Amino acid sequence: MYLRNHIANVHRGVVEGYPIKGYFLWSLLDNFEWCDGYSKRFGIHYVDFKTEKRTPKLSAKWYREVIARNVAG
Repeated sequence: MYLRNHIANVHRGVVEGYPIKGYFLWSLLDNFEWCDGYSKRFGIHYVDFKTEKRTPKLSAKWYREVIARNVAG
């Protein structure tokens, strides 16, 4: 929902005429956060820190579709 809400608001800005050139996703992979260490996961790909295996989360699949269609969700 976090990503969906942000994309919806970017789309709203475009519709309202703001000069938006693009959107950069904050975190592609789960990573270290200064306040929370590794206790919270923020990326769109789950990272198993023991094996370093990366698994796309539902948000990654949704974001891929948004990009492919070039429309807000």
